[in-house]
Amino acid sequence: MRIVRYQIKDEAPKFGWLHDDKIGGIDGDLFGAYKRMEAKTPLADVKLMVPSWPTKIVCVGRNYVEHAKELGNDVPKIPLIFLKPPSSIINPGETILLPPQSKQVEHEAELVVVIGKRARNVTAEEAKNYIFGYTVGNDVTARDLQKTDGQWTRAKGFDTFCPFGPWIDTDFNIADALITCKVNGQPRQMASTRDMVFSVPTLVAYISSVMTLEPGDIIFTGTPAGVGELKSGDEVVVEIEGLGVLKNPVKAEK
Repeated sequence: MRIVRYQIKDEAPKFGWLHDDKIGGIDGDLFGAYKRMEAKTPLADVKLMVPSWPTKIVCVGRNYVEHAKELGNDVPKIPLIFLKPPSSIINPGETILLPPQSKQVEHEAELVVVIGKRARNVTAEEAKNYIFGYTVGNDVTARDLQKTDGQWTRAKGFDTFCPFGPWIDTDFNIADALITCKVNGQPRQMASTRDMVFSVPTLVAYISSVMTLEPGDIIFTGTPAGVGELKSGDEVVVEIEGLGVLKNPVKAEK
């Protein structure tokens, strides 16, 4: 099932489910007991919002060997994690702003895990019971600031640096999913989720041993090789085959 968070005109955003390009409302707790209403609102008549509003955004660095190599880094022995602030979130289709502090902002196409129930000290074998579904993300990064700062909060945390969506797929098979990124139609990144250094169950287990994951929290699972610079006027498109397409325009922040 595909879960969306959507807005009709000036109404408050609400959750729904997608069927044959039509949306039905969800009545109740998305992460608990709920019922699905008839899908009758055309997808074209709504604005899709980020499909979750997390308390925390946990990201994994250097989780693809070739990406670690392209930036001259070693592959971590244990998952390398960091956080992006919720203030960095933007909806599908909204604009990524290039901040004046950086001269080298880059895209990072990623599979995103959405947590479905509170997880603390979960084992890798148990992890699937805590995953609600998956979506598409772009871990936008000020690469020059990442290098000069030594730690990544500023480089990863600017407003608009966390687009994800357009929906959550609760049944998606991540065993061999193709991740691609194009900028202005030109291919930049292409790899499979099977190339991850640390699997999704391993990441959920590791992260939950550090911090409690709440329903709606998201995990960016790392990006493949091919990251590249974004310029004002670009359109960046991240796609995970069979899951969804995330498009965002880019412009310089005034």
